Amino acid sequence: MPTQQKERLLQLARAAQQNAHAPYSNFKVGAAVLLENGEIFTGCNVENASYGLTNCAERSAIFAAVSKLGGPNVKIAAVAVVNDHNVPCSPCGACRQVIAEFGPKAVIWYQGRDGIKEATLEGLLPDSFSL
Repeated sequence: MPTQQKERLLQLARAAQQNAHAPYSNFKVGAAVLLENGEIFTGCNVENASYGLTNCAERSAIFAAVSKLGGPNVKIAAVAVVNDHNVPCSPCGACRQVIAEFGPKAVIWYQGRDGIKEATLEGLLPDSFSL
């Protein structure tokens, strides 16, 4: 994946992060998802007073893609995730499983201890569940 594409996704994720609704954690997260067809979808975390109803940025972006294109047309090539505290923050387990549904070979960029890290979905979620 070209560095230019990575930087573009990170930039879009940072812009989406600004829209996060995080009044409880004060931890804003943004994500940008690149599909194999070149389309990009963004999302942010949306918290709720009933915390279990909170949605992560990665899933917000993926669900937006599915809403627009339909599930069979969503094939994820890459995901970028950032947060407003610049602390390590890889996709959570639920997000990893949703990414696996639509992009089992996806590249994922996320904030690590020493800057942006790159991983594959297979590396982050070996033996993911599928039907």
